[in-house]
Amino acid sequence: MPITTPTWLTLVRIGLIPVFVLAYYLPFTWAKAVSTALFILAGVTDWLDGYLARRLDQQSEFGAFLDPVADKLMVTTALVLLVSDDTIQGLVISQIVFTVVVAIIIGREIVISALREWMAELGRRASVAVSVIGKFKTIAQIVAISMLIYQAPLFGISMGLLGEILLYVAAALTIWSMFVYLRAAWSSLGVGDSSQPQVVPGDHRLQSPVPAGIAQLVEHNLAKVGVASSSLVSRSRFPVVFVSYPAGMSR
Repeated sequence: MPITTPTWLTLVRIGLIPVFVLAYYLPFTWAKAVSTALFILAGVTDWLDGYLARRLDQQSEFGAFLDPVADKLMVTTALVLLVSDDTIQGLVISQIVFTVVVAIIIGREIVISALREWMAELGRRASVAVSVIGKFKTIAQIVAISMLIYQAPLFGISMGLLGEILLYVAAALTIWSMFVYLRAAWSSLGVGDSSQPQVVPGDHRLQSPVPAGIAQLVEHNLAKVGVASSSLVSRSRFPVVFVSYPAGMSR
């Protein structure tokens, strides 16, 4: 598989992460300025690789997978550095609030990554594509984190304080965008679906309804090991669950 120019930019962004961490911990007065520049450069490549992918018609499944991973790696790394920095902890309005906000942002990234993986398994990844709110969230995060990394006043304005306030705004957008993605995927997850598989009377049957999305995923995985699972069932001493579907219901 040839690696396209946008994908190379994404790989460069991932490669900048260890350089960024090293620069952040350098014991020089210019270290924070350099690490800030590296983080901003990573943010620019985030926009540039998406632009080039559309402009050059070089969009690929690998690039679509790698781009958000690179974003989350860089943002999560920067947030961990900030929350563990004693200088930052002394500048923020509240250490507890700051730490909780960082935890919310990182937790949201994990939830949405898992959701997208789940939707890709169901063949419905497009339903949780990046939204406009998600883009604003990303911009707010990049600007806020850049200010917090720089820390020093600029034009008489405290970058640390301004960055903290903007990070709280980014956290609000983070929660908002998470609910937007969850709502978009809600029907695909099969939650509240009334068309549940019916239970066949007899031996050890399924006693609780299974959401349609989960049933599809279970059947998909069982199909991969159908022969092996059949032989295991025949030798198993444990109850076996069988599910039948009403006539005309899609499996």
